[in-house]
Amino acid sequence: MSSPDPLHSRAALERRFGPSYRWRVLATVMIGTVASIMASTIVNVAVPDMAHVFALGQERAQWLSAGFMGAMTLSMLTTPWLLDRYGYRHTYIGAVTLLMIGGVVGGLGSRFEIILAMRVTEGLAAGVLQPIPAIIILHAFGEGERGKAMGIFGFGVVLAPAVGPSVGGVLVEWWGWRSIFFVVTPFCLIAMALARRYLPIGAPGGGPIDREGGRLDFLGLGLIAVAVLALLNGMVHLNAETRPFGMALIGLSFVVAAAFIAHQRRGARPLMTLGLFTHRPFSMGGLVAFIYGMALFGSTYLVPVFMQAALHLPPSQAGAVLLPAGIALAVTIPFAGRLADRVKVSWLVCFGLLLLSASFFLMLSVDLGTALALIMLWAVIGRIGLGFVMPSLNLGSMRGLPDIFISQGSSTINFLRQLGGAVGIGLVGNILEWRLRTHPLAPLTAYHETFALVGAITACAVVAAALMSPSPPLEAAPADE
Repeated sequence: MSSPDPLHSRAALERRFGPSYRWRVLATVMIGTVASIMASTIVNVAVPDMAHVFALGQERAQWLSAGFMGAMTLSMLTTPWLLDRYGYRHTYIGAVTLLMIGGVVGGLGSRFEIILAMRVTEGLAAGVLQPIPAIIILHAFGEGERGKAMGIFGFGVVLAPAVGPSVGGVLVEWWGWRSIFFVVTPFCLIAMALARRYLPIGAPGGGPIDREGGRLDFLGLGLIAVAVLALLNGMVHLNAETRPFGMALIGLSFVVAAAFIAHQRRGARPLMTLGLFTHRPFSMGGLVAFIYGMALFGSTYLVPVFMQAALHLPPSQAGAVLLPAGIALAVTIPFAGRLADRVKVSWLVCFGLLLLSASFFLMLSVDLGTALALIMLWAVIGRIGLGFVMPSLNLGSMRGLPDIFISQGSSTINFLRQLGGAVGIGLVGNILEWRLRTHPLAPLTAYHETFALVGAITACAVVAAALMSPSPPLEAAPADE
């Protein structure tokens, strides 16, 4: 163990900056997370242009999103270990720096392989960043303020996907697809400057950095990496010509995932504390996070492609269609966050999922003659639903967990959501390609059938959300189970 610099410990920073300190910390981590989400979503608008430049088919183009999502999914599990080993400040600055490098090098890349590698690099950085805000909120804010803090954080975070497609569409039209990679750079520079001023050196909970602690579970990380990559690759190959190979990869994924679970049960410092799943709100919240991630990220990939490929809208107009929905989401989240401090979070999550599912089914009515205002309305309905889910899911799933499991709980919930997202992107890409082959003369039908699938997946999460009701607090012993 090594004690943090007393001038930069959490207690010293709280004395220096007063009662507003925790809000300054929240604002700091918001900026880095906004940058990572911007990197995740803004590329989708440029997929058609990049596919044309590099002569990519649908199965390769989707890796620009799936590669990012897969890398982000895996690196999330390392966040608790990194925070214990290096503390808030060094972990955060290191991840933001890696994100900026991925953006700059990706924007300068001349080959698809280099650009894809940088997308993976950005994903690794984003995965480390994503769980940190929830960890800070659950440690630094009281029970009566957590919903409000999560709502304010969510308000800032959703501005990235709200503004991202619009900004990305304009950038692609004016300066080409390369320009979108550089958007994260100013966010990263600001985040690093604020982190040096406000983030404590120490580990979560104000404890010392554990420099002599156990090594990262590289075997467990390798096993889950093989499982995830085999699953994503297997889904890519689920077409008529390579289906046997795809099925073999998916089978391998399940076998390796079982080995990962067995290893986590025996490990002294596991990447994932499986005992957390004995707590019903957490296990149901994890299931909701996975299904919700499939629908959310699958649709995030599907909608911009639908706007451009099926409705023949230019990138700037396709992005503008989603702007009102993003504004509606940004307005809804703080309201829903305040409700989460007063209303059962399971009710809020169920209501949000129903609205989100309805918005996908409403997209079945969209065709070439549909007014843009109506498409905007369907998107607004979905984003209002999303606004009710976002601040409630983490709070509801981790309510009743001891403080020592907050980091593990946050990283695991985020891992499950992002794993669902990676699977969702692959599933949507494959289903869309299959339906386009089935309906070569009616591409709108193919897109409608894919939207129906996404809507059905979202509706399935409502059952699990209804079971997220409080249960007795979890005893602080699952690490040994």
